[in-house]
Amino acid sequence: MLIKIESESQVPLFLQLRRQIVEGIVRGELKPGEQLPSVRQFAVDLGINFHTVNKAYSALEAEGFVKIYGRKGVVVAELPPYDTAFLQELEESLASLFLEAKGRGVAPELFETLIRRAMNKN
Repeated sequence: MLIKIESESQVPLFLQLRRQIVEGIVRGELKPGEQLPSVRQFAVDLGINFHTVNKAYSALEAEGFVKIYGRKGVVVAELPPYDTAFLQELEESLASLFLEAKGRGVAPELFETLIRRAMNKN
């Protein structure tokens, strides 16, 4: 799996890394039980600070996408099932995105089209 970090992006580096790892897991490019690079090795490979990788790994662990085993390293976990808390967070995130889009003049129909388009990419 190829990770691309865009240092000029407005999206924080740890979020870029987190997002790409989640996408790799969901697409099946990263399998449950597969070991990810160490924090330091990933930082060197990507040319970023090891604290950035550590922050991404910590977020992924909190969300249930990976397990961190001290010296053994970081391992891809089974996909966590969704629960009502996740659905509520998802709904709130979509509502927030919709309001921002609406404030920028995006019609509700176009917003819906963009969601469908995003769903079809995966």
